[in-house]
Amino acid sequence: MFKKSSAFLLMGFAFLVSLLLLIFPPVPQFNYDFEQFFPQDNEDLEFYQQYRKDFENDNDYLLIALENPKGPLLKADFLEKSLEVQQEIEALNQVDTVLSILTLRQPIIGVFGVRWQKILEWDEDGEVKTSEDDLENYSSNLISKDGKALLLWIKNSQNISKEDGDLLYQEINKVLEEHQIIPKAVAGKIQAQGDFINLMQQEFGMFFSFSLLLIITMLWLIFRAFWAVWIPLLILVLGTLWSFASMLYFGKPLDVMSTMQPTIFLIVGLSALIHFFTHLISKINAGIPKDQAIQQVFSELLMPVWLTIITTSLGFVSLYFTSIPALKSFGFSTGIGIILMFLAVISISPGLLYLISIKQRKKALQFISTSFLQSCLGFLISSRKLVLISFATISLSGLYLGSKNDINGYLLDNLPQNHPILLDFQYFDEQFGGSNPLELFLETGEKGRSLLDYEVLQEIDKLEQKLKELTGSSHFASPLTLVKSLNQAQNQGNPKAFSLPTPGQYKRLEKYLSRDLGELGIKVISKNREMGRISSRAPDLGTLKMSQIRKDLNEFVSQEINQDLIQVRWTGTAFLIDKGHESVTFQMAKGLGFAFLVVGIIAGILFKSWRISFILLIPNVIPLIWMLGLMYLLGIEFKLTTAILFTVAFGIAVDDSIHFMTRLRFELGKGSSLVYAIKRTFLETGRAIILTSLILVLGFGLLIFSQFGVTHYTGLLIAAALIFALLADLFLLPLLLLPMKQVWEKKKRKLLS
Repeated sequence: MFKKSSAFLLMGFAFLVSLLLLIFPPVPQFNYDFEQFFPQDNEDLEFYQQYRKDFENDNDYLLIALENPKGPLLKADFLEKSLEVQQEIEALNQVDTVLSILTLRQPIIGVFGVRWQKILEWDEDGEVKTSEDDLENYSSNLISKDGKALLLWIKNSQNISKEDGDLLYQEINKVLEEHQIIPKAVAGKIQAQGDFINLMQQEFGMFFSFSLLLIITMLWLIFRAFWAVWIPLLILVLGTLWSFASMLYFGKPLDVMSTMQPTIFLIVGLSALIHFFTHLISKINAGIPKDQAIQQVFSELLMPVWLTIITTSLGFVSLYFTSIPALKSFGFSTGIGIILMFLAVISISPGLLYLISIKQRKKALQFISTSFLQSCLGFLISSRKLVLISFATISLSGLYLGSKNDINGYLLDNLPQNHPILLDFQYFDEQFGGSNPLELFLETGEKGRSLLDYEVLQEIDKLEQKLKELTGSSHFASPLTLVKSLNQAQNQGNPKAFSLPTPGQYKRLEKYLSRDLGELGIKVISKNREMGRISSRAPDLGTLKMSQIRKDLNEFVSQEINQDLIQVRWTGTAFLIDKGHESVTFQMAKGLGFAFLVVGIIAGILFKSWRISFILLIPNVIPLIWMLGLMYLLGIEFKLTTAILFTVAFGIAVDDSIHFMTRLRFELGKGSSLVYAIKRTFLETGRAIILTSLILVLGFGLLIFSQFGVTHYTGLLIAAALIFALLADLFLLPLLLLPMKQVWEKKKRKLLS
């Protein structure tokens, strides 16, 4: 396969494929949809999908806070300018409703019927007629808690596309610029998606460039030869092109997790190339002719390098078995991309190597000296008890610390604490009661005829009071809100009358319930009045706290709410994202189970022994345990984007063990004793293992500089896991193999037969 003629044929085919990709390039598409983090095949998701058909999406809105830069909020010139902005935004194509204190009206029921009265009024002379006391009910809702800003709540078209959302956000910004208004803060789906994608594009290019710079530096330091820099660089760029082209041709857009893929493809490909190149230079230095050395190297290393590539790929592909679409897509596309990178390596590099002249460079391979490895091996043999006790102690500590770690995630925890997007969301959490949608579904029970029955309304009132106590939210849109508005209208707009009416008052206003007197901006009750919702906004409290809040509310409902009258169920986007975070243990177990099974099968095929398979797993489980303890020490909580790293880390870390074991199998195949085979394997393979681990650690370490949390933690934790895996493979694996002498002797006889 790797003779000169076949190598040239493979290389020609590879360059033809690359040329076609350059002539007919795929069109890059960037997308960020946080609904891709919803758990699929889930009854809560199915329920929400039906829920938003009956009502509407709970996240199709944009929040804009406007603050008067020239003084107090209640100044007529500022209010007039803000009103013009609101009216122009409301006229935009993709805008459904704009709700604010500027246009909000309340009904007043008098002897001559119903009239409407503006909440906030000012005259042409610039005099504001409404006092701050009159607006107290709207504090932390349509007016900021500190009284310095007003809120424009913009409801856009339902299920707006990414392209239409970007266009609408641009048009809204244009309106603000034309009126020379700089918002105090902006938060919402169409804003966050656009800003996330801009940041993704920046990081995508940054990590690709930095990865190439790292590769050039490492190749020069290792080989000190021009050919050993430009050949890998060309191959890695083409392999990355193949990988991303395959994703884009099959319609997969680049998302927040794609920013780390260039680094992954380049570093994994570089690791494979270094294995081939270091082995090739060793053979040339030993006096073997170049053409013969190339054929031998690629024939000998094809299987072990392929095994490391396939285990790395399967570490990512195992994410496909989770129920989160974003993780499934990332895992599968990354796994396929790694295999395509390997195909680029083996199809292009032999042909190019045949075409160039390679001189002996003995000093190039002294990056890690043999004397250093001999010292490590001597320490290992003389201090085996200390080594075993140390590994056991650290591992038990890691398990203990890891068991204390919490499962907790936030809607925007992918961003750093000082990022403008996050700061804007935090502003709305502090000043306007929250930025996250909070949704509960209501349905009449067996004895409830309508959600507007007085007895049912009493239960909704108790429910809202408990929600206020638990979440701090004080403004709700629900069937009860309609009744409270009518009660206020019946009392001449008195703010104190915005409450559940007495039975007598309810009787007097009951005739108005069939009329549309509310200006809530959202649908809160079905036509048959048997289904409804409580809708509000809450701060991003995190999965841990919100899970406890939901638990407390569910207990309150079971104990204090008459469920024969009303049924209550949590739903909404924030709820589903939290459900995804809460499933991390199950998601991680599925991925690791698949990875363990694959590695066990590979080891079983290679060595035909379940004992060897078990021993191979031990030094690769230990890095995961240590990573668990490290997460606790660094304050990194469990969430979807950190829990899935365990399967990825396992798939990458097991590569060193496979290299070690395949070399050991080779030494045993020559008739060596177990102890001698371990020694030769340690000295021959140790250099390559340390070198490739160093490259992988540096490569993944680049990701630490990302502004995205998922990318940052991927770099940090996988780099740490690779260091732990290197220690386990060099210092623990040989000690675990020594007691297997008798078993190995039997296996050796079978391998030789």
